[in-house]
Amino acid sequence: VQLQASGGGLVQPGGSLRLSCAASGRIFTIHHMGWYRQPPGKQRELVATITSSGSTDYGDSVKGRFTISGDMSKNTVYLQMSSLKPEDTAVYYCNADIVDYSGYRTLDWGQGTLVTVSS
Repeated sequence: VQLQASGGGLVQPGGSLRLSCAASGRIFTIHHMGWYRQPPGKQRELVATITSSGSTDYGDSVKGRFTISGDMSKNTVYLQMSSLKPEDTAVYYCNADIVDYSGYRTLDWGQGTLVTVSS
Protein backbone atom coordinates (compact mmCIF):
# COMPACT_ATOMS: atom_id res chain seq x y z
CA VAL A 1 0.00 0.00 0.00
CA GLN A 2 1.22 3.49 -0.84
CA LEU A 3 -0.08 6.91 0.10
CA GLN A 4 0.79 9.83 -2.14
CA ALA A 5 0.26 13.32 -0.77
CA SER A 6 0.32 16.44 -2.92
CA GLY A 7 -0.69 20.10 -2.94
CA GLY A 8 1.80 21.66 -0.56
CA GLY A 9 3.62 24.89 -1.29
CA LEU A 10 4.18 28.48 -0.31
CA VAL A 11 1.15 30.61 0.52
CA GLN A 12 0.69 34.04 2.08
CA PRO A 13 -0.98 34.49 5.47
CA GLY A 14 -4.74 34.51 5.05
CA GLY A 15 -4.52 32.42 1.91
CA SER A 16 -5.86 28.97 1.07
CA LEU A 17 -4.40 25.69 -0.04
CA ARG A 18 -5.82 22.24 -0.79
CA LEU A 19 -3.96 19.05 -0.05
CA SER A 20 -4.77 15.67 -1.58
CA CYS A 21 -3.77 12.18 -0.58
CA ALA A 22 -4.45 9.04 -2.58
CA ALA A 23 -3.96 5.49 -1.34
CA SER A 24 -3.14 2.72 -3.78
CA GLY A 25 -2.36 -0.98 -3.64
CA ARG A 26 -4.19 -4.09 -2.51
CA ILE A 27 -6.80 -2.25 -0.50
CA PHE A 28 -9.91 -4.09 0.59
CA THR A 29 -11.33 -1.32 2.74
CA ILE A 30 -10.29 1.86 4.53
CA HIS A 31 -11.64 2.57 7.99
CA HIS A 32 -10.41 6.12 8.22
CA MET A 33 -7.96 8.58 6.70
CA GLY A 34 -6.39 11.63 8.20
CA TRP A 35 -3.89 14.42 8.18
CA TYR A 36 -1.20 15.16 10.73
CA ARG A 37 1.48 17.82 10.66
CA GLN A 38 4.91 18.40 12.12
CA PRO A 39 5.98 22.02 12.52
CA PRO A 40 9.73 22.75 12.53
CA GLY A 41 11.27 21.60 15.80
CA LYS A 42 7.98 20.28 17.17
CA GLN A 43 6.18 16.98 17.50
CA ARG A 44 3.68 15.63 15.02
CA GLU A 45 0.10 16.67 15.81
CA LEU A 46 -3.40 15.87 14.66
CA VAL A 47 -4.91 18.07 11.97
CA ALA A 48 -8.06 16.19 10.95
CA THR A 49 -9.46 12.73 10.40
CA ILE A 50 -12.43 11.30 8.54
CA THR A 51 -14.01 7.87 8.84
CA SER A 52 -15.51 5.78 6.06
CA SER A 53 -18.96 6.85 7.32
CA GLY A 54 -18.01 10.52 7.06
CA SER A 55 -17.44 11.38 10.70
CA THR A 56 -14.75 14.01 11.14
CA ASP A 57 -12.49 15.22 13.91
CA TYR A 58 -10.20 18.25 14.02
CA GLY A 59 -7.31 19.51 16.05
CA ASP A 60 -8.22 22.55 18.11
CA SER A 61 -5.84 24.86 16.27
CA VAL A 62 -7.50 24.28 12.88
CA LYS A 63 -11.19 24.08 13.77
CA GLY A 64 -13.24 26.48 11.69
CA ARG A 65 -10.41 27.02 9.19
CA PHE A 66 -9.66 23.59 7.74
CA THR A 67 -12.08 21.09 6.21
CA ILE A 68 -11.37 17.42 5.60
CA SER A 69 -13.29 15.47 3.00
CA GLY A 70 -12.90 12.11 1.41
CA ASP A 71 -13.87 10.01 -1.57
CA MET A 72 -13.47 6.53 -0.17
CA SER A 73 -14.49 4.97 -3.50
CA LYS A 74 -11.27 6.51 -4.84
CA ASN A 75 -9.29 5.96 -1.62
CA THR A 76 -8.62 9.68 -1.54
CA VAL A 77 -8.75 12.31 1.18
CA TYR A 78 -8.56 16.08 0.86
CA LEU A 79 -7.71 18.88 3.23
CA GLN A 80 -9.01 22.34 2.38
CA MET A 81 -7.04 24.89 4.38
CA SER A 82 -8.24 28.48 4.65
CA SER A 83 -7.23 31.56 6.64
CA LEU A 84 -3.74 30.15 6.86
CA LYS A 85 -1.39 31.46 9.52
CA PRO A 86 2.41 31.33 9.77
CA GLU A 87 2.02 28.82 12.59
CA ASP A 88 0.39 26.42 10.11
CA THR A 89 3.80 26.01 8.51
CA ALA A 90 4.68 22.33 8.74
CA VAL A 91 5.20 19.10 6.88
CA TYR A 92 1.74 17.60 6.43
CA TYR A 93 1.38 13.83 6.46
CA CYS A 94 -1.62 11.77 5.49
CA ASN A 95 -2.40 8.38 6.93
CA ALA A 96 -4.94 5.64 6.38
CA ASP A 97 -6.26 2.73 8.43
CA ILE A 98 -6.34 0.03 5.78
CA VAL A 99 -7.41 -3.61 5.56
CA ASP A 100 -5.90 -5.48 2.63
CA TYR A 101 -7.27 -8.50 0.81
CA SER A 102 -5.52 -10.84 3.23
CA GLY A 103 -7.43 -9.28 6.09
CA TYR A 104 -4.28 -7.65 7.41
CA ARG A 105 -4.90 -4.25 8.97
CA THR A 106 -2.26 -1.55 8.94
CA LEU A 107 -1.87 2.16 9.59
CA ASP A 108 -0.01 3.52 6.59
CA TRP A 109 1.63 6.94 6.17
CA GLY A 110 2.39 9.10 3.18
CA GLN A 111 5.71 10.82 2.56
CA GLY A 112 4.65 14.29 3.66
CA THR A 113 4.16 17.54 1.82
CA LEU A 114 5.56 20.89 2.98
CA VAL A 115 3.24 23.82 3.58
CA THR A 116 4.90 27.17 4.19
CA VAL A 117 2.82 30.18 5.22
CA SER A 118 4.84 33.34 4.84
CA SER A 119 4.69 36.78 3.30
